[in-house]
Amino acid sequence: MAKENSGIDYRKIMKGTTTIGIVCADGVVLGADSRATMDTFIASTEAKKIFKIDNNLGLTIAGSVGDAQELVRILKAQNEIYKMNEGRSLSPKSAASLLSVILQQNKMMPFYVGLMAGGMDGDAPQLFSLDPLGGTIEETKFASVGSGSFTALGYLEDVYKKGMTTKEALRATARALAIAMKRDAATGDNMFIVSITKNGLAEFTAKDIEKFTAK
Repeated sequence: MAKENSGIDYRKIMKGTTTIGIVCADGVVLGADSRATMDTFIASTEAKKIFKIDNNLGLTIAGSVGDAQELVRILKAQNEIYKMNEGRSLSPKSAASLLSVILQQNKMMPFYVGLMAGGMDGDAPQLFSLDPLGGTIEETKFASVGSGSFTALGYLEDVYKKGMTTKEALRATARALAIAMKRDAATGDNMFIVSITKNGLAEFTAKDIEKFTAK
């Protein structure tokens, strides 16, 4: 996909990924791989695709790395301003609304991204997916964005159950990522998984994730 008159060949921008979000009874789980590709070339094996915006809010990114990182910087800055004015962090819904406005305002020269904003609004878990033009969907079960999302969604459709806990979702996320890594060449290398509950955002180590994927 090339952007007209921009001088940028979008086929050569770092992209390709699998990001996952699951809504649980007690929180939200977010997961992603660490591979970034330029066409068939693996440009990085250590790409960061899950960002902590605050203790209650995380953002996953897919698509153009530069575009996504700029949106992360904007969202973090806006969250700090909001905290100074309101005394609390942005909710996932507010973060998604803000990102939607930014994406829509730039639709003639779009940010080439697919995003998920997830976390807690008080005791309520929330997850929103956003497309490059600002289209926003509240996800009440699970979602996956990126080139490996098709295989990940197939697995999640089979294992998701209403009322599942973050502990159960951690295992489901790790296994969905493992499946995507086997079938999507643009997904691979390492897994990063976080859970967000009323106790805050927790990141899991490679050793933890290895346990999640064990049969």
